Amino acid sequence: MNGTQIILGHHKGRPAAARMVNGRLDDLLIDGDDDRPGLGTVFRAICDRPVKGQGGMFVKLGNGLTGWHRNAKGLAPGQALLVQVTGHAEPGKAIPVTDRVLFKSRYCIVTPGAPGLNVARSLTDDEDRDRLLEIANDAVPDREGHGIILRTACEGIDESTLTDDLTQTWGVAMQVLDDPGTDAERLLDGPDAHALAWRDWAGTEISEDWATVEDQLDALSSPQVNVGPATFYIEPTRALTAVDVNTAEGGAGGFKANLSLAKELPRQLRLRGIGGQIVLDLAPMPKKDRKAFESALRTALKSDAIETSLIGWTPLGHFELTRRRERRPLEELL
Repeated sequence: MNGTQIILGHHKGRPAAARMVNGRLDDLLIDGDDDRPGLGTVFRAICDRPVKGQGGMFVKLGNGLTGWHRNAKGLAPGQALLVQVTGHAEPGKAIPVTDRVLFKSRYCIVTPGAPGLNVARSLTDDEDRDRLLEIANDAVPDREGHGIILRTACEGIDESTLTDDLTQTWGVAMQVLDDPGTDAERLLDGPDAHALAWRDWAGTEISEDWATVEDQLDALSSPQVNVGPATFYIEPTRALTAVDVNTAEGGAGGFKANLSLAKELPRQLRLRGIGGQIVLDLAPMPKKDRKAFESALRTALKSDAIETSLIGWTPLGHFELTRRRERRPLEELL
């Protein structure tokens, strides 16, 4: 099937969603089978102890959970603050959080403490931008020092749909912000797989034929990936993820295999939920081809929503990158 299709279903009784592009699995979301807080969960946290030399602060989240806030400037132990989960943490590690809390829906983002009414830059039609701003002003006329961003999905949206989304999202945000409690507490759960797919994935064709997805999950259970002239192995460890590239072709075959990896790697990391430190053990190629490989990898990563940084080459000729841990590893979820 050509085009983009969103498939909603369940994996072992848990909400799951898949994005298919031209019949090929492009992204995958599966909920965990426990109560660990997911991306976007909001807590009232209590500052616990700062870490000298790192500029961060451990915070108490309630129910025995500990968070890690990277910026402790202006914070003091015992102080309460609103925080939001920004990524996945392995068992035994503090959950990464930020005090820059955002309330997102498909069509808008409410920005507490950051006043203003803005439209996504990708919407360039001036007439439509003015129409959207007018709808938002009518829906939420008094924003009390908070702000709203209208997202790309608003393009061509009808007034009633946008008004309903704005008022609902604004209401949730105000309910959390006005909570009168003082102890560490979970105030709002992050979206499940179905809600996250609706919120962040473009595409109007929705299906519930989950069997078509299950057929492609088996390949993700194996570390081996075959793409063109390359066979590479993606093998996570506790410290890092190693990617080993092999090819049977000699001469320029090593460079071709590495280019195949560069194009496929973002998709594989996304589907497998891999983050943290990643080390690429590439096929042999001349040093003069390194810049072309980096350029190909950087281009492939532009369409990936998860922040990934290219670190560079090691003395052994490996290439390193780091990737935000936004998702739980797929091997846990399967």
